[in-house]
Amino acid sequence: MTDTTRPDLTGSRIREQRLARGLKQGALAQAVGVSPSYLNLIEHNHRRIGGKLLLKLASVLKVEPSALTEGADAELSTLLDSAARAQRSAGAETDRMDELTARFPGWSALIAGQERRLQALDAQVEALRDRLAHDPALSEAMHEVLSSVAAIRSTADILVRETDLDPAWRGRFHRNLHEEAERLSTRATGLLAQFEAPEAEGGYPAESVEAMFEATGHFIAEIEAEGAAAIDAVLDRTPGMDNPAARAMGAARLSAYAADAALLPIGPFTEAAEAAGFDPVVLVGQLDVGVAPILRRMACLPVSSGVPPVGLAICDAAGAIVHRRRLPGFSVPRVVAGCPLWPLYSALARPGHAEEAEIEMPHGARFHAWAVAETHGGSGFGAPPQLRGVMLVMAARSRDRQPPLVRGGPGCETCPREDCIARRGGVAPV
Repeated sequence: MTDTTRPDLTGSRIREQRLARGLKQGALAQAVGVSPSYLNLIEHNHRRIGGKLLLKLASVLKVEPSALTEGADAELSTLLDSAARAQRSAGAETDRMDELTARFPGWSALIAGQERRLQALDAQVEALRDRLAHDPALSEAMHEVLSSVAAIRSTADILVRETDLDPAWRGRFHRNLHEEAERLSTRATGLLAQFEAPEAEGGYPAESVEAMFEATGHFIAEIEAEGAAAIDAVLDRTPGMDNPAARAMGAARLSAYAADAALLPIGPFTEAAEAAGFDPVVLVGQLDVGVAPILRRMACLPVSSGVPPVGLAICDAAGAIVHRRRLPGFSVPRVVAGCPLWPLYSALARPGHAEEAEIEMPHGARFHAWAVAETHGGSGFGAPPQLRGVMLVMAARSRDRQPPLVRGGPGCETCPREDCIARRGGVAPV
């Protein structure tokens, strides 16, 4: 089983704890009843350690035995590793991460907190970029502002050019200017509200929830360890969750996460995913839990497990995206339909039938996608089932299967595919 910790570094952690307390190797060896040469082999990870000797060392060093065997907790290690990868030019010594967390826990927590905040800010910026490109409400607000500006400019131009206007007409134009200015003020205020922080009252709760998951790499260690009992603690420490709507949405999303974690515990699932080459089709054949939980759990695997970068899209019965995990190079619009999501839409048409496709983006990159729609509740006119679709995406790799090819793009307004017959706002020639 692959874990986010490195038990082979137990000796290194013993050495770090000893140095942090100013103990000489000989003194520690004497205190636990071994020779300095044997302790030296242990500290350089040339001898495995456990049982009574580990307990003795932990007692002398005044730490819990788990601090020597497990090192930094999973979330802290993930955040520090993410910070190092984001700033490769800094040359951070990632092989000494355990030493950093052992000797300087405060500084480690500070770096991790800054990385968490940077990830949340990146998610907000991406959400704003997505809204600028695709949000119909924002487009309408911008259109209204520009219409008012055009009306004011036209009226002002008449007043400047026509110096001999009849006083009555001049008065009408002045009233028009005043009315349009009032409308512009109202519309500009409404437009500004579109850009309020997600956690602000009237903001976008879904973006706060998305930022919460982005900040942890979609792997939430507290939920993995404690299940639903940790939901309130996670929400309390997450920015933006003072908004009641965001908190309710976040609690629902974390509850679903906890249910998946209980169904597929991260340790055994990681081991199974590695053995299956991170192929959902192989996992579905091995695990008797259904397709949707497997796709969702694939998107929760910690980076250190070796899983390739993945994207995730979860939608409701109308096809509206309710949760995303972004994947570089693969555009998943939140508020409008997008052809890269075609496997997801196909799955909605046939609940319970899993879809598999290869998606080619305009820049040539190809992605493999798996999608399924699951139902909850009863059927019939009195109790319609609740339908939800799930799609997992990762960069295409060599596989035994060759699924159908879908040619996608970022959206009809900006897509460079001139030969697409499905383009909205003007069909290209066939």
